[in-house]
Amino acid sequence: MFRRLSAVSLLCAWLCASGAMLDVAQGFAWARMFAGYARTRSFAAAARETFDPGKPCAICRAVGRAREASGQHGPAVPSAGGQRMLMILERPAAFFAPAAAGGWPVEPAARAEARGSDVPVPPPRAGIA
Repeated sequence: MFRRLSAVSLLCAWLCASGAMLDVAQGFAWARMFAGYARTRSFAAAARETFDPGKPCAICRAVGRAREASGQHGPAVPSAGGQRMLMILERPAAFFAPAAAGGWPVEPAARAEARGSDVPVPPPRAGIA
């Protein structure tokens, strides 16, 4: 549970730091504008009005101001010569406790005793010819 919570927290922090939250807000604004225009216009006209740069809504203007304030003009993409951050998940190695000190257990001999005499022969059966 803790590992999942830390991974979700790291993902949220990365999304906020990379400016993806501004992209989510912009997508929400476009969806809202399109839904409003689609009530009275055709699909093509609603899409044209939604993405017209001359008619931004209040949310679009707020997102634009936030991007200018943060110095971002698009999603954060590392440059070829810049520093890169490597995100690695390191799993801990399995822990094996050493065995208790001592030798192997001594087991009794697994051999049968040797016989010193011959095997007895069964007596003859009567009436068998």
